[in-house]
Amino acid sequence: MSAKTLTAADATSANINLVEGHKGTQAVHDLITAYRANRRSGSANTKTRSEVAGTGKKMYKQKGTGNARHGDRGAPIFVGGGVVFGPKPRDYSKKVTKSVRKLALRRVLTSKIEAGEVLTVPAFEVAAPKTKDFVSAVSAITDAKKVLVIGAEFTDNTFLAGRNVKNVQLITAAEANIEQILHANAVVITEGALETIAKRTA
Repeated sequence: MSAKTLTAADATSANINLVEGHKGTQAVHDLITAYRANRRSGSANTKTRSEVAGTGKKMYKQKGTGNARHGDRGAPIFVGGGVVFGPKPRDYSKKVTKSVRKLALRRVLTSKIEAGEVLTVPAFEVAAPKTKDFVSAVSAITDAKKVLVIGAEFTDNTFLAGRNVKNVQLITAAEANIEQILHANAVVITEGALETIAKRTA
């Protein structure tokens, strides 16, 4: 399977918008931060002294013991008591505007293209759902350690053949995000996916 390195000139002719200089680096940071924040479950929870199970009976009488004046054992200073200012379930998700998402995608694609890590192929397909055939197809394109293959769509056999290959990820052009692109040492894009990517960077 013949592969061609995508240059900045090729990207421009395919209507893929790139950026100049360091423009967009903050957008990449903001979007990656949002991705990671959105994956947080926000389910950490501690009990306050009013939620701790146990009796609310006073520990000992108010006067005459020589000890400090205490109420119940749910006080935070005791083992098994409540927690002061502990975590409660919350939503960590962050929103990022469409313009920032587009700028981040342009920045990441520009960096990958400048590094010579973006390749184009006419198509990517495996006839039989065999891992061996899938590995051979990828090896014929690149010997990179981590590969991201972006296509307009993939056949069921291609998905089945590649599901056990941890260092290669298949993703459609409509779903590919900058985190996946940054993680890969080589990005392989089918010619059918270039139009979708061009629309996403427009």
